[in-house]
Amino acid sequence: MPSTVPLRGYRDEGGVVEGLHAACVNCHRPSGLGTTEGSVVVPPIIGKYLFRSHSTNVQDMSLPHVSGYRSTREPYTDETLARAIREGVGPNGRTLSYLMPRYPMDDLSMASLTNYLKGLSAMPTRGVIGDTLHFATIITPDSDPIKRQAMLDVMEHFFADKNQFIRGGVRPLQSSREIEYRVSRRWQLHVWQLSGESDQWEQQLRARLAAEPVFAVISGLGGRTWAPIHHFCEVEKLPCLLPNVDLPVVAENDFYPIYFSRGVLLEADLMAKGLFGQSASLTDSPHIARLVQVYRQGDVGESASSALAALARASGIKVENRPLQHELSDQKEMTLALGGLAPDDALALWLRPADIQKLASITPIPTRVFISGIMSGMENAPLPEAWRTVARLTYPVDLPELRKVRMNFPQSWLRIKHLPIVDERIQADTYVACGILAETLTGMLDSFVPDYLVECVEAMVSHRLVNGYYPRLSLAPGQRFGSKGGYVVRFDTQKDGGNRQSIVADSEWTVP
Repeated sequence: MPSTVPLRGYRDEGGVVEGLHAACVNCHRPSGLGTTEGSVVVPPIIGKYLFRSHSTNVQDMSLPHVSGYRSTREPYTDETLARAIREGVGPNGRTLSYLMPRYPMDDLSMASLTNYLKGLSAMPTRGVIGDTLHFATIITPDSDPIKRQAMLDVMEHFFADKNQFIRGGVRPLQSSREIEYRVSRRWQLHVWQLSGESDQWEQQLRARLAAEPVFAVISGLGGRTWAPIHHFCEVEKLPCLLPNVDLPVVAENDFYPIYFSRGVLLEADLMAKGLFGQSASLTDSPHIARLVQVYRQGDVGESASSALAALARASGIKVENRPLQHELSDQKEMTLALGGLAPDDALALWLRPADIQKLASITPIPTRVFISGIMSGMENAPLPEAWRTVARLTYPVDLPELRKVRMNFPQSWLRIKHLPIVDERIQADTYVACGILAETLTGMLDSFVPDYLVECVEAMVSHRLVNGYYPRLSLAPGQRFGSKGGYVVRFDTQKDGGNRQSIVADSEWTVP
């Protein structure tokens, strides 16, 4: 058996890395296809690149181009690879970069590592069939049907556009000389509509994946929970890119799921900053005796309220949760939930528009009110006039005036496709997700490895300018949320008009 001693690497200057910090994956990435960072090029280390003889590379039509591969490099053998890892000497006898640690591995461990690298990415890629890339989008049974259709309309038109530009068939790259030749493949969308309770979803997903192998999951739409889909994609090593979910799974050590933001959990942090954090000056008095929270049982606000409650208690503030029964719409229930509030109480509302409208008959109005922007409809929240003068909304996207230029692209595209705007954020996020996928695949050429897809999304997303609702998207290893901040806003009652409310920021863009 290979050694059980923790891995340790040494550098010429005396530096030492050990354990997880010494793992090859940190630099060569999970795919083994390497990366670039500034002027630093980390080469691929999978077998077909390490042991490929450059003398036959020009004639080889099966070797995809990756940025770190040098076709003129001498091929490794088992012996020269062992020397490179142990001593930092390449197959041509030259010293490797100082960034590459030297690992004093025993023979058995070295043989195990060599065999692993030879087998890495050696199998055919799931969901890449002939000249077609297969993708799935996943929809939970409790998702809004209007949002569902809005998302699917965007995806179907985007996929049709993509396939219209394919001409003259498809072939892989022949060599690095053809780096400018971009491989085009058809895109096929599979809609995986789930049914039943959430504990049945993973079984359904396994059956769908077996029947319809896909390369990645793109976009998607969730309701009260996305956790089973997140877990399924992580276990199956299936990239899950930018679904439309308000309650994502916070597990930054997971690799395959990537989200736009932390949704209502980010809003909980923004509320905490506004109510009892350093930005508590948003309210007339920073002293809060009690935080009262109202939410519908079973909705995403229940999880968000738990997150905010933990932050409040950590600040020494009492918390009282007043849940509303799931899917009931009794006005009396709302009146009771908002009764008995003291002047030094703060109120947090995690409610949908139908419940927000019921606030019209509630008196007296508390002086410190925070409302989930995501759940209530953001600037279009149907908040009664009297409440708009005191309420603050958490707003984990860019302000309408600031995102106007970025929104020109998705809005113009929707008009060209004759798609009415029925849910602008869902449609814009879906358009951006498809655009990120298209740009990433172009840069990957035909190196279709699921891990490499995720790595390339990490690398390219921060360079995009067209991000729709978000001022900036950025990712790095160990980050799975592209947008990390938001505002606290209030209604500008002097400028309100029509169906679209005017809002102004009560805080700077804040990253909790």
